[in-house]
Amino acid sequence: MQSIREIQSLFQEADEEKTRELIRIYSEDSRSGVRALVRRQSQALEKLAKERERLETMRRYEHEYEHLGLVCGIDEAGRGPLAGPVVAGAVILPRDCEILWLNDSKQLTAKRREELYDEIMEKALAVGVGIVGPDRIDEINILQADYEAMCEAIGALKMLPQILLNDAVTIPQVTIPQVPIIKGDQKSISIAAASVIAKVTRDRLMLEYDDLFPEYGFASNKGYGSAQHIEAIRKYGPCLIHRKTFIKNFV
Repeated sequence: MQSIREIQSLFQEADEEKTRELIRIYSEDSRSGVRALVRRQSQALEKLAKERERLETMRRYEHEYEHLGLVCGIDEAGRGPLAGPVVAGAVILPRDCEILWLNDSKQLTAKRREELYDEIMEKALAVGVGIVGPDRIDEINILQADYEAMCEAIGALKMLPQILLNDAVTIPQVTIPQVPIIKGDQKSISIAAASVIAKVTRDRLMLEYDDLFPEYGFASNKGYGSAQHIEAIRKYGPCLIHRKTFIKNFV
């Protein structure tokens, strides 16, 4: 008779199909340890099935517009911070692309975002990124800078989409048909993917800025107006990446 440890090793090495087979094989084993192992594996498969149902719901807009051609999700990160750029992502995914646990980047841990970033970059047909810095934000205001970053991200794609799914906005001067979706990063896998690309790209930039300007705590606050960050602005004054129009109340 196989030991519980041996059975556990079989499950650890099994893919999804093999896991189902192992559950069938060991479901009649009377040992409590094996029964607990089978129960955990069954629950994991149920969780996976629910996740796939959630992702299918998030494909609603992709399915609705895929007859037009390539569907591209657009989202941004960094509208609200006191420092750093605003970053936009544009992502074209293959039809029925499966990226498990993909969601609005704000609902994900930093570790999960990094993992998803790599998977999106691997599986996407095309990814574009647009970055607009603080000087330009001060010059034209954050909304226009947001649009500019999105246009730059679309222009960076290696293929031209036929339809854009945007998170809540309509981008001026873009001739590609657009569908603005309120809370789109929670309702569209393409927009969710774009939100992850934008967020991770910006967070990585802010980590680099933290090395240059360590007194502001950019590694932890990412340029947002935390109490520590505001205190540092008052103590040291603004640095080169602060948005002057955003910090008038603090300097």
